[in-house]
Amino acid sequence: LTLSIQQKIIIGVMLAIITAVTVMGNTLVVIAVCVVKKLRQPSNYLLVSLAVADLSVAIVVMPFVIVTDLTGGKWLFGEVFCNIFISMDVMCCTASIMTLCVISVDRYLGITRPLTYPARQNGQLMAKMIVGVWLVSASITLPPFCGWAKNVHTAGVCLISQDFGYTIYSTAVAFYIPMLVMLVMYYKIFRAARKSGECAALSRLEQKAATTLGVIVGVFAVCWLPFFILSTARPFICGVECSCVPIWLERTLLWLGYANSLMNPFIYAFFNRDLRSTYRDLLRCRYRNINRRLSTDRMGVTVGGSLSPLQRHRGA
Repeated sequence: LTLSIQQKIIIGVMLAIITAVTVMGNTLVVIAVCVVKKLRQPSNYLLVSLAVADLSVAIVVMPFVIVTDLTGGKWLFGEVFCNIFISMDVMCCTASIMTLCVISVDRYLGITRPLTYPARQNGQLMAKMIVGVWLVSASITLPPFCGWAKNVHTAGVCLISQDFGYTIYSTAVAFYIPMLVMLVMYYKIFRAARKSGECAALSRLEQKAATTLGVIVGVFAVCWLPFFILSTARPFICGVECSCVPIWLERTLLWLGYANSLMNPFIYAFFNRDLRSTYRDLLRCRYRNINRRLSTDRMGVTVGGSLSPLQRHRGA
């Protein structure tokens, strides 16, 4: 794919803006949860893990993809770094996707089993869940380093292994299984929200959870489904031939998937007033407002750090 100088400038600026906004948005999530005491709850550890995964995509993956795209899809960084890059790309994107999956399960259990589901108030248990997500994500990157399913690096191309078995395994673990779990959790929360008309407060919480999760699942599917359909089908359509898919189509679908890392922090801020107000104060450098909020939060936090029912209803 040959691009003119003007096209390269336009595409480069657009992709750089996407990368910069992704870094900014996910950095705000990490800072907000660390600064605002009300947000420093075990249930929000998953948001931090998601932000770290998306931030990693923006910092260690997107810049190299931009350079590759602007050179017509040619990989300029050598075979060794090709393997490292693919590992980082797969691990960070998978960690982001699987964290979204775990968040959907956490939301469902927190709403439907508030008295018997301990992870939301147990920091150690939540930390173990996060470590498990990253270990599973890292495990997908190991086969190419162990002699199975070597990545493709020929004629300036850096591409994940096209081995049939590895393609089925990696796409299933990284996308299709998490997608199925998220859809099931959304259906269960939606059904619970419809059946809980007897308790108005609970119904509001469940309806909010259903709406939030519905938007998350919808955006996630729009961003990643086209890319993973292409990734799953390519080995069976192209075989060992890597160039049978138009490069512009492949890169467009890839960046559509990366855009999910940009959207995640803004989706959660849209449904969480505390995140929105903290974002606003941080962007306007109003640190005193954040400090005053800390003082206000201390008044509303009960012994043990759990939130009052009113706070849970207002910021869940």
